[in-house]
Amino acid sequence: MKFKLLLAFSFWMLLVAVSCNKDDITFDSPTQELRFSRDTVFCDTVYHQVRSETYVVKVYNNEDKDIMIPRVNLEKGAASLYRINVDGKPGYDFKNVPLRKKDSLYIFVEIAPEATGPEAIAEDKVLFTGPTGQQHVTLFSVVQDAEFFIQTPGNPNVITSSTTWNNDKAKIIYGNLTINPNITLDINPGTKVYFHKNSGMKVSSGAFLNINGTQADQVILRGDRNDPYYDTIPKNWNSIKMEANSTLKMNHARLFGGTRGLDMKQTNATITNSFIHTFFEYGIYAVGSTVNANNLVMNNCGLSCIGIFLGGKHSYTHATIANYSRTMSSFDRAGIFAANEWKNDAGQSQQGALQLLDIKNSIVYSDRDDAVHFEQTPGQQFEFLLQNSLIKYTSATGSGFTFDNNPNVIQTVKNAEPQFVNYFMAKMNLRVKPGSPALGKGNAAVAATVPFDIVNVSRTTNPTLGAYQ
Repeated sequence: MKFKLLLAFSFWMLLVAVSCNKDDITFDSPTQELRFSRDTVFCDTVYHQVRSETYVVKVYNNEDKDIMIPRVNLEKGAASLYRINVDGKPGYDFKNVPLRKKDSLYIFVEIAPEATGPEAIAEDKVLFTGPTGQQHVTLFSVVQDAEFFIQTPGNPNVITSSTTWNNDKAKIIYGNLTINPNITLDINPGTKVYFHKNSGMKVSSGAFLNINGTQADQVILRGDRNDPYYDTIPKNWNSIKMEANSTLKMNHARLFGGTRGLDMKQTNATITNSFIHTFFEYGIYAVGSTVNANNLVMNNCGLSCIGIFLGGKHSYTHATIANYSRTMSSFDRAGIFAANEWKNDAGQSQQGALQLLDIKNSIVYSDRDDAVHFEQTPGQQFEFLLQNSLIKYTSATGSGFTFDNNPNVIQTVKNAEPQFVNYFMAKMNLRVKPGSPALGKGNAAVAATVPFDIVNVSRTTNPTLGAYQ
C-alpha cells in the first residue's frame, strides 16, 4: 500500500514538474528574420476543382531563444485559392505562432481552384509579420479548366459518336476511356490529355484515333501528375490500346510516362514529328501491325523503345531511337526488338512473317551493347533493311543477325557514339553535337521523302541522320 502511494505521489510530482517547466517557457519577439526551406512553392498544374498534392515549407528559427511570430496569413485571406496548414492547424490566418529556438515548423500548402478560363495563373503569398518587418513565401500554380471522363460501375466511359477534342479544356481520364467500333476521335492542336493512375484509352476495332498536333501546338498525352518529377519516371498510367483493324494517325504529339505507349494489335499507324518516351515496358508495342514513322524521337523505355511481334510491316525514316535510363538500369533497354513470334495472354504462341522492317537515315542507340535485337523463327519470313543509319551493335549472337558483309545493311555506321546534346530525361535534347558522325551521312533520296526535320528545318542538303537536321 505504501509503495502504491509513493508511486502515485511520484507520478503527481512529475506532472507538476512538467507543468511548471512548460509554464516557465517564455516566447520573445523575434529579432532576426526567419529562414525558409524555399521562397517559392511551384505547385503542380491543377485542374478545375481538383485538389493538388500537398507541398511543404519549413520555417526556421535561427535565434538562440524561443520566439512568437505575431502573424502568419495568406495575403488574399479567405478569398485565396490556396489553403495552408500551420504546425498542424488548418486555416488562412494565424496569430502568435510559437517557434522554439533552433527549431522549425511545417507549413503545408495545397490548392483546389475553380478555373475561369482554359488556362490561368494562381498566385498568392504566405505572409510572416513581426518586429523585423514582413517576409513572404510565394505560392504559384497553373490552373487549367478540364473536362472529365470517369469510368464507374454505372458509367462505362465510352465515346459512342465521332468526337473532336479541342484545347479549350484539358481532358482528364479516370479508368479506361473506350472509343467504340467505327467511331473517330479527333484531337486538335494544343489539346492536353491526362491519364490518372491505372487509366488508359482503348481504340476499338474499326475505330480511328487522329492526333492532330502542330509544331507550335503539340498534343500532349501523359499522366495527370504535372510536377516535374513525374516527367522523368514511367508507369504513371497504362497505355493507348489499339485493337485489331483500328487506325492511328499521330502528328506533332508528345506521349510519355506510362507502362506502354502505343499498344497495337493488327493496327495501321502513321506517326510523324512526335516524341514517345519514358515507358516502363515499350514506347511502341506492335503485334502484327503496320507502322510508318518519320521524324520520330524515342528514349527511356524499360524493355525496348519499339517492340515488334508477330511480324508485320514497319518503316522508320529519320528517326532518333535512343534508350538511356537511370531509373530502369536493370532492364533490357533495347532500341528495336523484332520477332516473328508472339505469345498471347494465355501463353499460346503464334508465328507471323516480318514482311518489312526498314530503318533509313536513322539513329538507333542505347547504353546497352546492342540497340537492335532480332529473333527470326526458322522457316518464317524476316525481311529487314538498315540503310544509312547509325546503329549500336556489338555482337551477332546478342542481336540475332550479322552486321558486317550483310546485303541488308547498307552504308550504315556501326557503334559510333552519336554525341547527343543531352539524353537524360530532365533535359532531353537528342540533337547531335557538331562533329557527330551522324552529320551529313543521310541518303539524299531518302531525305527527299521527308524534306523537313522535326522542327521544320530543311534537310535536302547534306542530311543528318535522325529526326534533327
